[in-house]
Amino acid sequence: MPRFEQEPDPVFWELNASLRYDRRLAPYDVRQSRAHARALHGAGVVDDEELETLLDGLDAVDRELESGRFPFAPEDEDVHMAIERRLTEIVGRVGGKIHTGRSRNDQVATDLAMFVAERAGVAVAELTGCLELILELAREHRDARLPGYTHLQRAQPVSLGHHLLAWFWMLRRDVDRFRVAADSAAALPLGSGALAGLNWDLDRAGVATELGFDRVVENSIDAVSNRDFAVEYLAAAALCATHLSRIGSEIVLWSTSEFGFCRPAEEFSSGSSIMPQKMNPDAAELLRAKAPRVVAALTTLTGVMHGLPLAYSKDLQEDKEPLFDAADTIELSLRALAGMLPGIEFDHERMAAAAADEMVAATDVADLLVRRGLPFREAHGVVGGLVRHAIDAGIPLSAIPREELAGFSDLLDDEYYEVLGEGSWLDSKVSRGGTSAAALADQIDLAAASLAALG
Repeated sequence: MPRFEQEPDPVFWELNASLRYDRRLAPYDVRQSRAHARALHGAGVVDDEELETLLDGLDAVDRELESGRFPFAPEDEDVHMAIERRLTEIVGRVGGKIHTGRSRNDQVATDLAMFVAERAGVAVAELTGCLELILELAREHRDARLPGYTHLQRAQPVSLGHHLLAWFWMLRRDVDRFRVAADSAAALPLGSGALAGLNWDLDRAGVATELGFDRVVENSIDAVSNRDFAVEYLAAAALCATHLSRIGSEIVLWSTSEFGFCRPAEEFSSGSSIMPQKMNPDAAELLRAKAPRVVAALTTLTGVMHGLPLAYSKDLQEDKEPLFDAADTIELSLRALAGMLPGIEFDHERMAAAAADEMVAATDVADLLVRRGLPFREAHGVVGGLVRHAIDAGIPLSAIPREELAGFSDLLDDEYYEVLGEGSWLDSKVSRGGTSAAALADQIDLAAASLAALG
């Protein structure tokens, strides 16, 4: 006799059913069902013939799913029930044994962990491709100069290769974060039951090995309630998307007429419906706009889990849609960046002209005074006076007459004009990680080694 006498209200069914989106987990569910069937065989729950029947049935289900011929039914609440129903239709009553020693609680946690591990690996692969392209561009443009900016105001000149490597290291850190998420997903929940464990001593370690997990979750309550691996994936994706938004924003700025530093790839740009002269960097703009979407997915799942009692609650059904959407979005964004990078054309002359503004050498003049014994704060004030004087007079710093320099500091002499010669501005930055030619060469080698370590 069933527990319930009344059929579910249609509104409740629409709210409760998850098949419209969790069918994406079908390949993982079939894989874990195969491993679970073998574990049931090892525990004596099914005999040799029944195991073979179950495995053949699961193969048939898998073929139907791959071909798009799987007959989903209106009464299928979720993908797990749909697969079990279809398996039983194919193999008969023995199909009902597949759920022995398994709850949908540990079943869905296992499917989701497999999904996260796989998508984290895809993200790492996509990121690695982007890193290779950025490093290639950094090598190609190591000698080009452009202004570096703070507050979006010209600050100090840098090489384009140095700036591009800032993109490299941002994304390189994202690789490590996705790897952490993959490791977090490498603990097998299956074999924990609804929350308290099983009446069957199944070989969980063997199932873990077959499914590619490194280990098993050691606490059954934690196994069915844990979604840390999904949160960690979303955290990695959210920060990666934020990094992509910053790269996209710079491409947008640099491609404007006001900057003119680059021309975006045509195949990742669009025209205007009314202005024929326009070439809009749409892909770069969308990299900016996709970031809050991924961040929202992270916020959604952390919100679902906030204050949620252990072990399983239906709230956890809301883990899938934000996770799936974020995975699709970050992978598409990474593919877009990889497509955009080779087609960007940099205007070295325009960048060099912008970097030739003598005001960006103000810090170098201050350092000249420091080398001559003046405390930096006092040197900063002296150079600030020089800058104000030049602006008021409408002249560059190098046009201040020699006889006027002593009025600002008796430590200033002809070397002041040598410092303002733009050839010295980059190579004066000799610190590790700086923009001098020597420091940049070392950084390129480090980036190449870091990339090689990814395999």
